[in-house]
Amino acid sequence: MTLIERLGMKMLFQMQPETAHDLSIRALASRLVPGAGGPVTSPRLRTRLAGLDLPNPVGLAAGYDKNARAVGALMQAGFGFIECGAATPRPQPGNAKPRLFRLNQDQAIINRFGFNNEGAEAIAARLAARQPGIPVGLNIGANKDSTDRAQDFATVVRVAGMAADFLTVNVSSPNTERLRDLQGADALAALLNGVIAARDALPERRPVFLKIAPDLDDAGLADIAQVARTVGVDAIIATNTTLSREGLRDPQASEAGGMSGRPLFERSTRVLARLYRMTGGHIPLIGVGGVGSVEDAWQKLRAGASAVQIYSALIYGGFSLAGEIARGLDQRAEQQGLTCLSELTGTGVADWL
Repeated sequence: MTLIERLGMKMLFQMQPETAHDLSIRALASRLVPGAGGPVTSPRLRTRLAGLDLPNPVGLAAGYDKNARAVGALMQAGFGFIECGAATPRPQPGNAKPRLFRLNQDQAIINRFGFNNEGAEAIAARLAARQPGIPVGLNIGANKDSTDRAQDFATVVRVAGMAADFLTVNVSSPNTERLRDLQGADALAALLNGVIAARDALPERRPVFLKIAPDLDDAGLADIAQVARTVGVDAIIATNTTLSREGLRDPQASEAGGMSGRPLFERSTRVLARLYRMTGGHIPLIGVGGVGSVEDAWQKLRAGASAVQIYSALIYGGFSLAGEIARGLDQRAEQQGLTCLSELTGTGVADWL
């Protein structure tokens, strides 16, 4: 972490979390935060994921730059790919504040934003205006007051699909009432078929990813694996935030919402490994949840991931963390005699089952 980052983070930690979040977005959008000059890359780091060429497999998870306001700066921050959103068809304010909480003792956060965003049209316009560079995806969701949530997902694809390099179906946020019900086999198949039909109607094909919850039992996970293979999902992101509060110490741990950060690592990695085993490694997986170091990212890859995403760890480790993890993976791969990181994927699944 640079000195500038330490000073900036010290200032941000004096503010309410959502205020600090918004200020960091504005600072990035104004190019007040020094970037890494572009993605970290090497022959070992270059990754092919669902038809996308990533300079490195360390991505930014959705939820940070919801409205694609700082996408240009984030593309220069060392990441191999980034994901904006979630976007819904119509703008919505989300849940009442306060809705973001730092759990400093646990290096975690709890959020209950509720898909606050400026709507698919505004977000698509910003994505379409970005300069060429690393792949940029869009996380898509449904409006809270929608009477047809499955149709909402397809609507966002039609409105914003061509502005993004990939689209992530988000049925795993715990902060929109009954959204996770869409993870059931029948509902999920119908929703994904609608999304893929809307995608197939676009002038150019876009990969469709599915983001799942870490709180699924084996039967629920098996259903998702089967549906994903049947309908032709291009990749699965495992996982979103958790409703579990197991092992937390911070006084704010009782706040409602989804928890992310370091305490989620083991739970999300176990889900990742189970999903890799269930899919036979035939669907690319993106490991998310508690990644805050080179070792964390390495273990996600061993557990079945082809790439990883980070978000909460940036709050505690700064934006230079993405580049640090990518460079660390490169060095470790060289030490292990790997020609590319894909050789690592799935080699340690048994350790997490």
